[in-house]
Amino acid sequence: MSAVFDVRYTAQLARLHLSEEEIAKFQAQLTQVLAYVEKLEQVDVSGVEPTAHANAVFNVFRDDVARDWFTAEQALANAPRSANQLFVVPKVIE
Repeated sequence: MSAVFDVRYTAQLARLHLSEEEIAKFQAQLTQVLAYVEKLEQVDVSGVEPTAHANAVFNVFRDDVARDWFTAEQALANAPRSANQLFVVPKVIE
């Protein structure tokens, strides 16, 4: 499968109308990306553990401690609309 075919096919899937100049430009860029991927495939990673992040990521959570909070009446005091101790908001999904 050639890069030209990939560019045209991908543009068609994305419903993009590309000029011949744009196809040529993106073809060159795609060829460079694929060449780089081929280089990466040559790297020996047999001893490397798979990871989702380059650096270790840890979640930092505060202690879950019960504390005083608003009452329902206080929370609803400035609401534009409320009913049955709930906020009334516009429908966004049909």
